[in-house]
Amino acid sequence: MDVELNEVGRQQAASLSERLSRVPEISAIYSSDLKRALETAETIVATCGLFEVIKDPDLRERHLGDVQGLLFREAAKVCPQAYRAFSSRRTDQVIPGGGESLDQLYHRATSSLQRICQKHTGKRVVVVTHGGVIRALYRRACSRRFRGSILNTSVNIIQISGDDVWTIKAWGDIDHLNQTGHSMSGFGVSKTPSVVSPVLT
Repeated sequence: MDVELNEVGRQQAASLSERLSRVPEISAIYSSDLKRALETAETIVATCGLFEVIKDPDLRERHLGDVQGLLFREAAKVCPQAYRAFSSRRTDQVIPGGGESLDQLYHRATSSLQRICQKHTGKRVVVVTHGGVIRALYRRACSRRFRGSILNTSVNIIQISGDDVWTIKAWGDIDHLNQTGHSMSGFGVSKTPSVVSPVLT
């Protein structure tokens, strides 16, 4: 679902950008090509004086097939088969209508970050993406699923070493929002994109 940021989302993106402007030596910024992520990334680029946003469709949120864009209670009534597939605990369960399984999302997300790592060895890179992708990256780093909420514009730092060891250095950091009071929903019915800042060594 390609939803734009609302005014709160824009304020959250501005707060995040101000915070990242104090981070030294950001060498590149990558983003999902969905509007809410791209707008957040463009705000960061403008504030931090970086050259451009590198769009990567592999950083998109999970495609939910026939339940894409529906509320949970609505999806259960309108598309019961797709809703059951979406609710399944099986990580290989695809969702009817072209939706992805959790395993497909995991492969897409981790492959994207590994490609980014190969291009920027030893550098700090900002990646603006979505909750499902961030959960997949957490699973890669910790070998388990993340059970909490992915907070709006949260900063999540993953260090990736040359021998492909992923280490979480920070998770769910929203200090920049706590100082401004902008911790509510940043677009439509869902959340503002979050940032993964891989430090590649």
